[in-house]
Amino acid sequence: MEMESLKGALLSACKQYVQDRITNADQAIAVASDAATDDTKSSAGDKFETTREMMQQEINRLQQLLAQARQMEQVLRNIDINIHAKQAMLGSLVETNHGAFFLSVSAGQLLVDGKTYFAVSIASPVGSLMLGKEVGEQFTLNQIEYQLVSVS
Repeated sequence: MEMESLKGALLSACKQYVQDRITNADQAIAVASDAATDDTKSSAGDKFETTREMMQQEINRLQQLLAQARQMEQVLRNIDINIHAKQAMLGSLVETNHGAFFLSVSAGQLLVDGKTYFAVSIASPVGSLMLGKEVGEQFTLNQIEYQLVSVS
């Protein structure tokens, strides 16, 4: 697979991952809000207050997840997969002796064209150590030594 199309496929997979997170968070917020509203109709006294507070805490947690997903969405908008830099940067596909990494957002393992890639944020431990490195350079994470084989 050509490098631009491979990076495009990885970017699309990341976008789908983030969109799924946004959709799931939106749906969960709607369900939690409905449950809180329904509970007000059938509860009384302290039980009502406790349930309402628990539902509000859940809604707040889900809103934080939604905000994180929206931030990831913004990071993906800023990726230009057509830039060819010698150094690893946002949007780079970095091959190491321990796997291939797409510097984007923390989306975990992605299977593209029969091969596994790891979508990692540049703020993650492995992503931050790769950032700015060139082919042949090394870094160590969790007592494992990584060597960059290619950067595209």
